[in-house]
Amino acid sequence: MDLHFVNLLDHTPHDCTAAATTSSEIMEVTSEAFCAGDYDLSVEIYSSQQADVRHPDRGLSLLKADALSRAGRIAEALDWYFTAANLERLQANELGTLVDCIAHSLRIKECTNSTVVSEDEQSLDLFSCRLCKCLLTDPVTLECGHTFCKRCIEDDAIKECEICGCKLIKTYGQIKPIGFRVNVVLRSLLDKWFCAESKARRCWLEGERMQSERDFINALEKYNKAVEIAPYMPPLLGRRAELHMAMNNFRQAIEDLDAVCRLKPLSPEAHHAKALALNKAGQKGEALRMYLYCVALKPDWGSVKLEAQAMLSDMFSSVFQRDVRPKLLIFQHRTGSHLKPASLLLGYLHSNPGRQSQTPNGRKYVLSNTGAENKPPCEDSATLASVLAGLSSPTGLKRRTSEKFRGSAPFNKHLKIDEARSSQMPAACCNERREVPSQLLDTSDLECSLCMRLFYDPVTTPCGHTFCLKCLERCLDHNPICPLCKDNIAEYRTTRGCHKTLLMEEVLQHYLSEELAERSTVHKEEMTELSNLTKEVPIFICTVAFPTITCPLHIFEPCYRLMIRRSVETGTKRFGMCIADSVKGFADYGCMLEVKDMKFYPDGGSVVIAVGVSRFKVLSHGHRDGYSTAEIVLLEDQKVEGEELAELRRLHDSVYDQACAWFTSLKENIKNQIVHHFGQLPGKDPDMQWSPNGPAWCWWLLAVLPLEQRAQLSILAMTTLRDRLSATRRVLILVARKLQKPPSTAASASL
Repeated sequence: MDLHFVNLLDHTPHDCTAAATTSSEIMEVTSEAFCAGDYDLSVEIYSSQQADVRHPDRGLSLLKADALSRAGRIAEALDWYFTAANLERLQANELGTLVDCIAHSLRIKECTNSTVVSEDEQSLDLFSCRLCKCLLTDPVTLECGHTFCKRCIEDDAIKECEICGCKLIKTYGQIKPIGFRVNVVLRSLLDKWFCAESKARRCWLEGERMQSERDFINALEKYNKAVEIAPYMPPLLGRRAELHMAMNNFRQAIEDLDAVCRLKPLSPEAHHAKALALNKAGQKGEALRMYLYCVALKPDWGSVKLEAQAMLSDMFSSVFQRDVRPKLLIFQHRTGSHLKPASLLLGYLHSNPGRQSQTPNGRKYVLSNTGAENKPPCEDSATLASVLAGLSSPTGLKRRTSEKFRGSAPFNKHLKIDEARSSQMPAACCNERREVPSQLLDTSDLECSLCMRLFYDPVTTPCGHTFCLKCLERCLDHNPICPLCKDNIAEYRTTRGCHKTLLMEEVLQHYLSEELAERSTVHKEEMTELSNLTKEVPIFICTVAFPTITCPLHIFEPCYRLMIRRSVETGTKRFGMCIADSVKGFADYGCMLEVKDMKFYPDGGSVVIAVGVSRFKVLSHGHRDGYSTAEIVLLEDQKVEGEELAELRRLHDSVYDQACAWFTSLKENIKNQIVHHFGQLPGKDPDMQWSPNGPAWCWWLLAVLPLEQRAQLSILAMTTLRDRLSATRRVLILVARKLQKPPSTAASASL
């Protein structure tokens, strides 16, 4: 059972004078019958209560009418609603059960809620704007990578991305730093792939502008031109209908909205718009039918349900405006009451009393009466009944009606098109998902203008041009301007707003999946080659770095920007550090660094915080894309055992104590500077040979001692801890002696 209808089963008693005298036991039984869904029993109880009342009771009549409605006996329910209306005007809130039951019957017979949702989702495809639900026109790609119509995103009411919720910071009508420039590639593709719809959409938008300026005549001409180009666009027909309504052209508005309802048979909004037009045109009966369809399609649309109830109330009341009493028709089966669908029962409201009719399943029903048997029903009563009787086959409510309609004649003279043009109409105009015609697909339309290959990770600049992410970054390493139009995009680069243009990415995946797979394979091969940290290690030529020691770097040269970016993209985050060599370009020994943090500057430069992880020896020198590379082999300390280990331990402890004494002897300001840059002197390790690079304190000491780079490099290249400790002790002795010399002696020695 419909869950929404189940929620309506709670019995809400009307004001009932006779009910006050009814025993509590009977009322409790009635309430239990309602809760259990046994509405026929409730009807019998109310009928017995009415038999005990001398005069017609309005409250009991409404209760019985509600019970009959919920039992599906709509025809009988109408008789009792008429009886209650004869006693006192029916209020809109008293007809909620009738509206719910009719809508429930329609919903069960014609559609389901899930179908309605799926159709709403189907109307949005890859090329639809998520704001206006139409084909993207003058597409603008935001910083987050999502694309919308320029006109939609310029609306001051739009404060964030509809899809991801990214906040839009607007200044003087422009989003910063992305701006409102049209995506050049996407616009050209949409104009090529959906030519007719794109032209129609532009005429449509021009008509909307004129309509907002109250220039209705010219606006109508634009709408008519748009409809000639793309006749089967429901939103366009809806907009033209709104204009007709503003011009009081109700007949034309109804024609357009009827076309919309046929194209979108499960759209509550379309039927509601048609109901409003019919109501203004004075066609109350048809308007009521549309309102009831809306409630059937969207049960939780409270405002529309209230409109339907109010219209029903007016129609019931109009029956008695001339003091005409309708006949009280009671629907009976030969052997008792029987549940029948509303679509079968309501047809008998046109019948004369006593007339027999046979249903498709062969059962006979008899219309009997109470009161004046031979008086024909009043005209208004028949009108209301005919309206409700026609609900069993709503025009265009089923999908097959829409499909059949597409092959039929045009809706009206404004919708006539020739067959040749209709065969070329985009599928989206017929309420289907847009698909790019295969003959219009050309890979050259989706190539980066920098690398001349298929877009890979496409990004769009604030000026509206699209490039591969890697291609754009390499260009920005040299100059913060767009490679095509030369606009300054320094602010865009500062925010690192290089999010992929998602629509372009989806187009590539959907229509050029094989080509994109090949492009991806090439990219992965390049990344694999770059991530090999033995065959082709990127080399930063600068200073001597040591294992475990932090090495901050200011990256500003284009070649090193590229090198650091690649080391991060490959996932290794590592590169080599060597000092310069006048003959070979860089020294034969160095230290491998790992990137820990990066901070970017507005000029495109950055500060990289790296830490030494291992030492290496260069086997061969090379170059790649402007920076140096090397084939290397990692260095490790040779381990010792036995007596050699004991002797090494004594040497290790002695040099460590000597280092502590030297550091303690420094002036306070010098010690503070050293601690600020390098941290405190590390402690001794329990196992001095656990690391292949030796104790961390030894490298800390070499980093802070006043040594020339060549001397530091020679110690870095040593592969035994004994040699490194011995060299460090000699340096400490020399430094200590220099500190102990009197200032005059040191000055004369320097001369």
